[in-house]
Amino acid sequence: MAGGKLSARQKMINLMYLVFIAMMAMNMSKEVLSAFGLMEAKFASSNSVAEEKNNALLTNLETKAEEKPAEFAMPANKAAQVSIVSDKFYKYIETLKADLLREGGYSIDPDTGKLPFEAMDKTDILDEMWFTGDRYTKEGDKVIATIQSYKDEIKEILGTDVKYQKALERFENRFSLDEVENKTINKEIPWLNYHYQGFPAIASYTKLTAMQNDVKVTETNLFNLFLGNTLDEAVSLKKYQAIVLADKSAFFAGEKFQGKVVLGKYANVTPTKLTVQGKEINLSKAIDSLGAAKLDFNVGNVGEQKINGTFTFLEDGKPLEIPIIGNYVVVPRPNSATISADKMNVVYRGVANPMTISFAGVPDNKVSASGSGLSKASGQGKYTMNPGSGREVTINVSATLDDGSRASDQQTFRIKDIPKPTGTISGKDGFAKLPKRNVEIGTVAAKLDDFVFDLPINVTSFKVKVPGQPTVAVAGTKMNAQAKSAIKKARKGDVIAIFDIKASISGNSSYRLKGVSTVTIEVTN
Repeated sequence: MAGGKLSARQKMINLMYLVFIAMMAMNMSKEVLSAFGLMEAKFASSNSVAEEKNNALLTNLETKAEEKPAEFAMPANKAAQVSIVSDKFYKYIETLKADLLREGGYSIDPDTGKLPFEAMDKTDILDEMWFTGDRYTKEGDKVIATIQSYKDEIKEILGTDVKYQKALERFENRFSLDEVENKTINKEIPWLNYHYQGFPAIASYTKLTAMQNDVKVTETNLFNLFLGNTLDEAVSLKKYQAIVLADKSAFFAGEKFQGKVVLGKYANVTPTKLTVQGKEINLSKAIDSLGAAKLDFNVGNVGEQKINGTFTFLEDGKPLEIPIIGNYVVVPRPNSATISADKMNVVYRGVANPMTISFAGVPDNKVSASGSGLSKASGQGKYTMNPGSGREVTINVSATLDDGSRASDQQTFRIKDIPKPTGTISGKDGFAKLPKRNVEIGTVAAKLDDFVFDLPINVTSFKVKVPGQPTVAVAGTKMNAQAKSAIKKARKGDVIAIFDIKASISGNSSYRLKGVSTVTIEVTN
């Protein structure tokens, strides 16, 4: 393992195996188990850092693809595909780690975020999950198949282009599934057995995290390779472009513009002179450690405005001027809020009315709203209104602007009751014609016709009147024995009335619905 210059990552992997050898020699002492746990934590931390770097590389490729599609459109497309298949494989490994913890009865400490390293000494967890005799279980076969699938997908993305051959060779070595020589028994054994059979849980967990690190390293290497498919232009200040980065894309009238002017790629080169909007800027106060120049001036009138100026640098002993060209939009300072009911311009009593409340140009976390029955819901600008008594409700909205000042507005909504439900039997309402048998077995229900909310209505009782028979009171939604007996005595052409239907809203029995309409049925047989 020694010899030559090794990367920090390779040193970490070598150290992991050294620790494992020491662990076997020390009969898996608690200290060695903890050492493996600490190694796992380092891999996990490395993966998090790699994730951020890879996202930046991918973004860089996407930007280059937009600027130079002929040179970078294909590499950016390959990078996006690599990202997708790698993310899928990374998440699959995460499920294997979760399975190991679950089957072993281990859990991450919610306070420290650490694994119980010293307790993870079981060696039979993956043995039982992945191996059976001299064969693999279905889950073991799936592990091998998934790794092979990831390899095949990456190879298909890179294709047969000779410029990717070295990268493919390194990738193949990194995820090789070839048999491995076990020098103890002087015999080659399958890859999965060599790496995971008979190992304590913490060692297997660490190896899985190390495999995730291999995925991140693969992404990093390929993204850098894609970025280098075409040589960048020679480094010269003549090739840089001054870029205006505003703190926000639009400003209120009277505000000061706040943002930065930077050179492309954030070249850390100090200018000899900076002029913006016809005025020379004090370099000692304007230039930061990245070479970016901070801007601070009045934005002017409402509308689109331009930024003009020059960056002056010294190159080859001569002044080099780089023009500053940018633009921004000034919008009027808001003086009214946008308040809308998601269903319609009224709110209904007895219903949780969804509402969206916002203030133009102000982020949601700086907007507050209040009103009788109003409560914050999940989502940006989302609220719920449950109106109480009365015929109107007023919602007051206030916002804190970027300069610290406050703006407010209010709007009044009408409160309406839920409309009168329509009674039904066997899906029929109003006046219907049905056989006696259909009336006997029919279900009495209630519905809200053309209402903006889909509210489930529960019928609790009703009354039945058959000509020549006494009125029968029924509890529930089905005819009782007395009602059925009366219906049997009805003759063809008789009109049966179902009335005094009592109903309530499912989940809100406290709200008193208006009386349910009567249903009348003419007997057809």
